[in-house]
Amino acid sequence: MRAIVMDRYGGPEVLRMADEPEPRVGPDSVLVRVRAAGVNPVDWKAREGYLDPALDVQFPVIPGWDMAGVVERAGAAVTEYAPGDEVIGYVRKDWLSRGTYAEYVAAPIRTLARKPPRLSWAEAASLPLAGLTAYQSLVSALRVGRDDVLLVHAAAGGVGAFAVQLARALGARVIGTASVQNHDFLRGLGADPVEYGEGLADRVRALAPEGVTAILDLIGGDALAVTPHVLAPGGRVASIVDASVRELGGRYVYVRPDADDLDALARLVQQGEVNVHVARTFPLEDAAEAQLLNAGGHTRGKIVLEIG
Repeated sequence: MRAIVMDRYGGPEVLRMADEPEPRVGPDSVLVRVRAAGVNPVDWKAREGYLDPALDVQFPVIPGWDMAGVVERAGAAVTEYAPGDEVIGYVRKDWLSRGTYAEYVAAPIRTLARKPPRLSWAEAASLPLAGLTAYQSLVSALRVGRDDVLLVHAAAGGVGAFAVQLARALGARVIGTASVQNHDFLRGLGADPVEYGEGLADRVRALAPEGVTAILDLIGGDALAVTPHVLAPGGRVASIVDASVRELGGRYVYVRPDADDLDALARLVQQGEVNVHVARTFPLEDAAEAQLLNAGGHTRGKIVLEIG
């Protein structure tokens, strides 16, 4: 099968196209022909070795944790899926080895849900990692509901756009930080936009004089430091990037593969409660260019590799 591989850590130049063996399929897994794979910040961070302290690596590594595709073969113990089923998956394992930048991936059923029929392959591949991150942050960590005013830092990005829409579906009011050129985009998602930078706390307080009741931080650092100045008494805060959020009494969220959560998210998408925004697609062989664009950090929506 065709796949993007890397033989060592490094810059985008370490990514190369290769002919790799088709992955083995365990009893509780399915073989998926990948139609599209999402590109996420964790992909280039893994390429540069940032995950080495936490995850074992088995070179050559095929990057990627997001995908959408068609089941080719089911393991002996699998009753949930059959050949021909269209699926999405957050196919993260506990080590770096055989990811989703490939024509085929062996996916444990705990990582999968059925593809929302209304989505294209590129849209579907954009959903699992970023969508699950937003879903688990809002539903499990922050328990966002109808009485909440939620502040989302970096609300126009891949995770942020999902978080805004999910929070609105849960009944919350949303304030989102973003650069000025993304303010109309956020208004279209249902958020009140505010600009980053000096004076942020005052701008948030102008929109929510009594403070926000929940904060989802997708940036860390200075953005997270604003928390004590804008969070109402008894409010909750969670971050997906900065573990120091625990010093503020908040939750650090590391997204987990969860078939039930992914299925719930897919249903919201199919019902039209949540839309998927694809910024740009690339062919598989241009994975290095796709990662470079993602690493720039100013993309509105998701970047996707189209395969086959």
